[in-house]
Amino acid sequence: MSHSKQELQEIARQVQEGRYVSKGTLYVSVGIALALGLYVGNLLTTIYSPAPIHVTQTQQAPAQQAPQAQQTQIDPNIAAQILKYEKITRDDPANADAWIHLGHAYFDSDKPKAAITAYTRALELAPGNADVHTDLGVMYRRAGEPRKALEQFDIARGLNPKHEQSRFNKGIVLMHDLNQKEAALAAWKELLSINPNAKAPNGMPITELIRQHSN
Repeated sequence: MSHSKQELQEIARQVQEGRYVSKGTLYVSVGIALALGLYVGNLLTTIYSPAPIHVTQTQQAPAQQAPQAQQTQIDPNIAAQILKYEKITRDDPANADAWIHLGHAYFDSDKPKAAITAYTRALELAPGNADVHTDLGVMYRRAGEPRKALEQFDIARGLNPKHEQSRFNKGIVLMHDLNQKEAALAAWKELLSINPNAKAPNGMPITELIRQHSN
């Protein structure tokens, strides 16, 4: 059975509106996604990092300005991932890895509250993942809770003393959300002590970022 691009976009719209929890919608949607060659097993699990770490480049680094609430259309591939991992977590609620991937899919579809729930559940099942704590922090920041974001970045730093992304993100939140310039610069300088060649997601060296904000 063939389906048009318009039909697949309708599935994505239904997911965005929250109707994906219906089993009927889920099974039909996954079937359509597979029929069109949308390989939902190709997971996004690493993001925005100077070196390869768990979180992905579409996920992790917060924007330098606080995000504005907006409704955006979900990519059909991401919609298919949401459907897939919603089903897995319903069938196997103790599957921490599935909760992490569900959190990533919510992250990429700009659903911070849902991502917070998924990441929190994953950490309850499998504590100690610095990358997931960092992603959770980004989602708290996007949900308008910068202090909770900082808490998660600090947990990540505690779990992995060389974790670069949590330090970069901490500086962003301190600088742009809490207006704590000196604390932000300290976080970035700490990052440089770990990796003198560290760069921001846009490729700017952290040394240059510090210089620009030191004036």
